[in-house]
Formats: sequence, C-alpha cells, structure tokens
Amino acid sequence: MDIEERINLVLKKPTEEVLTVENLRYLFEVGAPLQHYIGFEISGYIHLGTGLMAGAKIADFQKAGIKTRIFLADWHSWINDKLGGDLETIQEVALKYFKVGMERSIEVMGGNPKKVEFVLASEILENGDYWQTVIDISKNVTLSRVMRSITIMGRQMGEAIDFAKLIYPMMQVADIFYQGVTIAHAGMDQRKAHVIAIEVAQKLRYHPIIHNGEKLKPVAVHHHLLLGLQEPPKWPIESEEEFKEIKAQMKMSKSKPYSAVFIHDSPEEIKQKLRKAFCPAREVRYNPVLDWAEYIIFREEPTEFTIHRPAKFGGDITYTTFEELKRDFAEGKLHPLDLKNAVAEYLIDLLEPVRKYFEKHPEPLELMQQVKITR
Repeated sequence: MDIEERINLVLKKPTEEVLTVENLRYLFEVGAPLQHYIGFEISGYIHLGTGLMAGAKIADFQKAGIKTRIFLADWHSWINDKLGGDLETIQEVALKYFKVGMERSIEVMGGNPKKVEFVLASEILENGDYWQTVIDISKNVTLSRVMRSITIMGRQMGEAIDFAKLIYPMMQVADIFYQGVTIAHAGMDQRKAHVIAIEVAQKLRYHPIIHNGEKLKPVAVHHHLLLGLQEPPKWPIESEEEFKEIKAQMKMSKSKPYSAVFIHDSPEEIKQKLRKAFCPAREVRYNPVLDWAEYIIFREEPTEFTIHRPAKFGGDITYTTFEELKRDFAEGKLHPLDLKNAVAEYLIDLLEPVRKYFEKHPEPLELMQQVKITR
C-alpha cells in the first residue's frame, strides 16, 4: 500500500479534519513511529457516536498500518465528576464494560480488537515523569488559553468549577507526548487540546516525540460527531450563525437516552428511537437521521442501501451514494418515516453481533445497571 492510499484511509469518513495532511504525509515518508491514540472518559453506556465513529476510524488506521490504542481516562473522568466522581467505580466500569464494548464496536466496523492496546490512565499517571510533562506543557500555555480549552470537557467559561478542572487540558496534552503518540484522534469537540499539543511540540524539554533526532509534531485526526435524535431547542433555525451554534450543541448524549442509540439496544428500542427522531420532511441541513445515514451507512461508497416501501408509495428503492439519497429526500420523493425505518433496520443488522455478545456475557451490562450515570 502506497503513502497516498494510507492517507486516504485516514481521511475516510467519518474523518472531518486532519491537522495537518502535510504533516501526516511527512510522518509516512520519513518512517516515523505511527502510534495512534484516542482517549475516552468513562461516563456511561457506549452509544453509536462513540462506538461506531471511533471504531470505524480505528479500523481505518489499522488498515493503514498504524498501531492503535484506546486510553481509558479514569483520572480524567474522576476530575470531570463522571459516574458520581467515584474513582474505583470508574476504573471497574472502564475495564469490565467500556473495554469490552469498544472491542465489539471496533469489530462490527471492520477492525481487529485484538490489535488495539487498551491503557488505563492511572497506570501511567502514577509515574512522576508524567507530571513533569504536565508542568512542562503548562509553562508553555497561558491561563486564558487553558480557560478557553475547558469547553473540551463540556464546561462553559464562567461556570463554577473546581481547580482540578484547570489541570485537565494539560493532562490531555501530556497524554499525547508521554505515550509517544504521533496520531492523536478524537471527536471534533476535542480539537482545542490537540491544537495546543501541535503548537507546543517544539518547545517541550521532556518527552517530545523524537525520530532520528528530530522533534515531531503530532498529527490530529478529528472525526464527525453524530447528531442526537432530539429536536433542537429552536426550530426553524433562521440564521447560518445560529444553525452552526445549535448543531454544535446537539451531539448525541449518554445522559439523554432518546437522543442516542446504544450499541446493546434491542431491535425494538432502536425502532422506537428512530420513530421518535427529529426528521422534518425535505430538511437536509439539520437532520439527525440523514446525518446517521451519511456517516454510518454511506461511510463507503458505492454501497447498496435499500428502502422498503409499499408499491402504492413507489415500492422499494436502492441508493448507492448518499448524494442520491439526500437529493430524493430534499425533493420530497422519500418520506421521513420510510427513511427512519430503513436506517433502523440497517442498525439492527449492524449491531446484531454486539447484542449477541452481551446476551451471552451479561455481566458488563449488569454492572452498568448498578452505577450512577452522569453527564
């Protein structure tokens, strides 16, 4: 596989941004170590926005010859008050549920979970060198920059926060350098910390990424954030600025069950959630069901996606590209309910191996039923 083919795998949906493609090409060209990482807070059930979006990209990275790693951010989750702020509970959920769920998600998206390294954050945070890296990064970042970066945690500036949360962005950057990560991966909402990592890469004294004596900047890969199924707080959306702001706030959420499909959901639960989904006729700018179709079903094109309809409503129709589907929906040739039903059936089939796994191994879900889910 040549370098351009490998780059195209990194750029493939659901990737939305690579900082930068030129730097990625350089890493391939000079034969630098290709170590991927994506970090996750442990905060509840795994939904499609986490399992399938991250799983899809991990599968792509593996095909491109990149080592893949999932960082189970237990201390970070503790700082951010996840699962009631109980560190022992967070660690237990990380290892007994989250790891298992992500392995199954990666598998259904075409990756090999056996080739993914799982690292519990506390295993490296106990090393004093890690905190040396945090201090080194902190000396190269202003307080105002840290305050702006707190939004990566879902916190708004001006909101009352404890001091530990100011350390969080620096820890996220330290995670990259301390682990020798050359390809940092996350959803689009994490880009602020990754930009800091890229900017301070040449300034650090401790644990920079070095290849043949050269300090390398990490590449940041950001995947699409699936929209939640709920109706936006305001509709219709009038201005483009308002549209962008609302869209950024409406990602899928674990704490809003009907905004999300979870990887273990039953066929009936999936059907019910899609039936209730916000999906206005002819609306293609802000439509969660179309969003899911684009980034899950049409991740690879051409693909065959058949929508079953009664003969009196036009009969079955098969689409091979998302643009064809989008065009018909915009022109009113495809009814929202037909789209919802078809997307639900696709997800039911896709997630069948995950459901079967949890049916045979119910312990992870039994554990989750006992813990306090927090935002």
